[in-house]
Amino acid sequence: MSALTVANQLTLLRMLLIPALVILVLYGINGWALVVFVIAGITDGLDGMLARWWGQRTSLGALLDPMADKLLVLSTFIVLSLPELDLPNQFPVWLTVLVISRDVIIVATAAIVHFSVGRRTFTPTLLGKAATLVHILSATIALFLNWRGHTSVVFDIAIYATLTVTLVSGLHYIAHATRTLGEAG
Repeated sequence: MSALTVANQLTLLRMLLIPALVILVLYGINGWALVVFVIAGITDGLDGMLARWWGQRTSLGALLDPMADKLLVLSTFIVLSLPELDLPNQFPVWLTVLVISRDVIIVATAAIVHFSVGRRTFTPTLLGKAATLVHILSATIALFLNWRGHTSVVFDIAIYATLTVTLVSGLHYIAHATRTLGEAG
């Protein structure tokens, strides 16, 4: 089986949509930015579903899919927190720093575990999946409201939901990695 399955091609498409999304937001073309983000989100759902249905799970896909998700979320958060854009709904810089820091801590922790006790597979947890979902929903809300040119308490709620799930899932991951290290030691 070729590593460049339809599912992996969809993942690569998602990665290629990221610069388009950033450019559209930078130039204030918020409706199209929303469309590109939604298309990227659809490819995220489709790639995993197709890989399972067609029995085309690959190691390339296992690497690219979470990378594409992280790049999409982080790029969107970064561009939607740039103060000079003066968008109606912007993520606070501190929130974007926390979201990025969580992912950096997760990668660093996985590397520490890998180099300390050998290769370990960290399957996504329910909290990790919830964090990704909340991040994507929050970005969608921001993009939608920016397209409409309105502010809303819904975006404020999304900010605090993002803060909560980012902190809880990050701490959960660290606790899980600490247990893994303790069991190996």
